[in-house]
Amino acid sequence: MLADVSDQFLNIVAEPLVRAALAEDLGRGGDVTTEAIVPAAARASAIVAARHAGVVAGGSIALLAFRILDPSMRCTIDVADGERISAGGTIATIEGSARVILSGERVALNVLGHLCGIATATRSMVDAVAPSRVRVADTRKTTPGLRALEKYAVRCGGGINHRFGLDDAVLIKDNHLALAGSIREAVAAVRARVGHMMKVEVEVDSLDQLREALETPVDAVLLDNMSPETLTRAVDLVKGRVLTEASGGVTLENIASIARSGVDIISTGWLTRSAPALDVGLDVDIAP
Repeated sequence: MLADVSDQFLNIVAEPLVRAALAEDLGRGGDVTTEAIVPAAARASAIVAARHAGVVAGGSIALLAFRILDPSMRCTIDVADGERISAGGTIATIEGSARVILSGERVALNVLGHLCGIATATRSMVDAVAPSRVRVADTRKTTPGLRALEKYAVRCGGGINHRFGLDDAVLIKDNHLALAGSIREAVAAVRARVGHMMKVEVEVDSLDQLREALETPVDAVLLDNMSPETLTRAVDLVKGRVLTEASGGVTLENIASIARSGVDIISTGWLTRSAPALDVGLDVDIAP
C-alpha cells in the first residue's frame, strides 16, 4: 500500500491542475443545466465507485474538484491510493451541496479514472515480473501538464519514476551521439558540465556501443530495443558495474521474458501514454 498523497503535493502541484480543469469545464457561465434544475440550497450525498477491478490512485486529487468549488464539502476516502479495489467497490463518499456534486463530477471522474488506469496498468506489469528483482519504471512520455500526477500514479501501482524532466538527470540518446560524434566525447562533455550529484546514463542499441559506454564514467546504460537474448548477453557483459535499463517495445506480454535477462530496470512509456482509464462512476445517493 502507498500512503495517500501529501498535503504539499495536493496544494502546490495538484490543486492548480484541478482548478484549470474546472475552468475548462465550467467556462464563463458555470453549469447551466444543474443551476436550472437543482435549487441552490439542495444537499445530497454521492458515492464514487469503481465499475471494474483495479488499483486506486488519485482519490484525494480527484476530490479537490468538489472542495475547490465548496470548501465545506465533506469528502471521505474509502480506499487508499495504492490499494486494489473490486468491481463495484466504493472509492470515496461525498456530502454537501447537490450543485457542487454535479458540477464537479466530470472533472473528478476524469482525473480519478485516468490515474487509476495508470496505477492498474503499472501493477499488472509489476506482477508480471514478480518475483524477480527488476523494477518497472515510467518515462517522459506523459500527457503535457499532467506529468507529476501520472508519475504519482505509477508509484501507486508499485512502479518507480524515471527522470521527471530534462533537468534532473543526464540521458545521452542516439541523436545526442549523432551530434557529439561518439559516446566517449558525449560523456566527457556532460561530465565537464554537470555536478557530482547528477546521474549520467547513455542509450546503446548494440553490444559494441555497450562496450564503448562501459569504457566511460557512466552510472547506467539504457539497452534500447534489444531482444531478450541480446539483453542477457548485455547484462553478462556489464557484470554489475552499472545499472542496466531495458526499454523499447515493452508490453505486458513480453515484459516477463525481458525481466529474465537480468536487467535492473524495465522502462516503458505505455504506462502513462497508453494505459486505458479505469471505469469509475459517481452515483447520487440520498440527501443527508
